[in-house]
Amino acid sequence: MIALIDGNNFYVSCERVFNPKLRNKPVVVLSNNDGAIVSRSNEAKALGIKMGQAFFEIKDLIKKYDIQYFSSNYELYGDMSARLMKCLETFSPEVEVYSIDEAFIDLSHIPKQKLNEIGWKIKNTVYQNTGIQCGVGISFTK
Repeated sequence: MIALIDGNNFYVSCERVFNPKLRNKPVVVLSNNDGAIVSRSNEAKALGIKMGQAFFEIKDLIKKYDIQYFSSNYELYGDMSARLMKCLETFSPEVEVYSIDEAFIDLSHIPKQKLNEIGWKIKNTVYQNTGIQCGVGISFTK
């Protein structure tokens, strides 16, 4: 069995770890040149803000809904990614990093009847150890 772990709204989540006042507020993270939106909080998604949308297109929404926005901080995101992957290594010696916020881990050592429980444990442990919420999917294949 294999699990896919995916950090939720990863760049926004990283910003929130170090600035808890951002929780429950609409937040977006911008691309390298601040031209486009590359990460959105659930609150920003609910306002209709799209992934890859041009930043200038949401200027009115920023004022209307007090949307917080940040330039990408890849040093921070890289550090948080390393913390996430280190946490996953406690569940399996085989961690395949797929992207900055996603990894596959081998769960073949876990009895089938314990897979649901281990999925929840991974999710809760990642949040407790890193402050990043994540999704966990478990299947026979990637």
